[in-house]
Amino acid sequence: MDFKMQELIEAVRKAGEIILNATGREDCVTAKDGKKNFVTEYDIAVQNFLREQLSNIIPEAEFVGEEGDGIMSSTALRFVVDPIDGTTNFMQDYHCSCISVALCEGDQPVLGIIYNPYLNEIFSAQKDKGAYLNGKKISVSNRTLSDGLALFGTSPYHPENTDKTFVLLRKVFDYSRDIRRSGSAAYDICMVACGRCEIFFEKELQPWDYAAGTVILREAGGIAETYDGQTPCLSHGSDVVFSNKKAINEFKTLL
Repeated sequence: MDFKMQELIEAVRKAGEIILNATGREDCVTAKDGKKNFVTEYDIAVQNFLREQLSNIIPEAEFVGEEGDGIMSSTALRFVVDPIDGTTNFMQDYHCSCISVALCEGDQPVLGIIYNPYLNEIFSAQKDKGAYLNGKKISVSNRTLSDGLALFGTSPYHPENTDKTFVLLRKVFDYSRDIRRSGSAAYDICMVACGRCEIFFEKELQPWDYAAGTVILREAGGIAETYDGQTPCLSHGSDVVFSNKKAINEFKTLL
C-alpha cells in the first residue's frame, strides 16, 4: 500500500520548524499526571499542526496524539504521534527532542518517521521497504553489548520503577562499553537502528514513544520486544528493549 511517505516526511519537517522557532519555552509549561511530566504550548501546537496535515494526506486514518488527542484503540488504520518527545529537553533548550509519527494497522506499526530538527535528521521506514536516515539506508550494528554502547530511559513519570531501573543499569554499565541517556526515547531507538549504539531499554514506556521507532528498528534489522520477549503493545505502556540480535541476548542474561 502506498502511504505517501514523502508527503508525510515533508509534513513532519514543517512541524519541526515550530520547534526550531520556539521562544519562551519555560513560560508556557503545564504539569501533567505523574512526577516530572510536562506539556508546553509547543507540544500542543505541533500536535494540532500534524493532525491537520496528516489527516489531509491520509484522511481515512484516525489520529492519536500524546497530548490527550484521541483514544488508543485497535482500529484498522491510525496515526500515533508524539509531537515533542523530550519535552524537558525542549523546555531547557537542550537540543535533543524529536517528532515521532507512526502509522499503525491494527496492532502493528507499518510506517514510522522520527525527526530531530536540531540535527536535521529524519529517520523513516515502511514495513518491508527498509529503514532510512535522510534518504540513505541504515542498519543496526553487528557489535555485542560488551563491545557496545547502551542507551536507557529512567521512567521519570513512574518513580516506583527507579530502583529496579538503576539496579539493572549498573549491571549493563559494568557489562557494556559505556552507557548514554539522551532524554528522548524515540531518538535513542533510532541511534540503535542506525548502528551508533547497540541497545535501548526502559520500563513502562508509552506507545507514542516507541511506535514509530519499532518499525524503523525492525526495518533496520533490529529487534523490538518487551523484557519478557513479547511484542510491545500499542494500547498501553510496556517494559521495552530495542537492540540488535547479539546485544539483546546478552541483555537478557542481566535481567
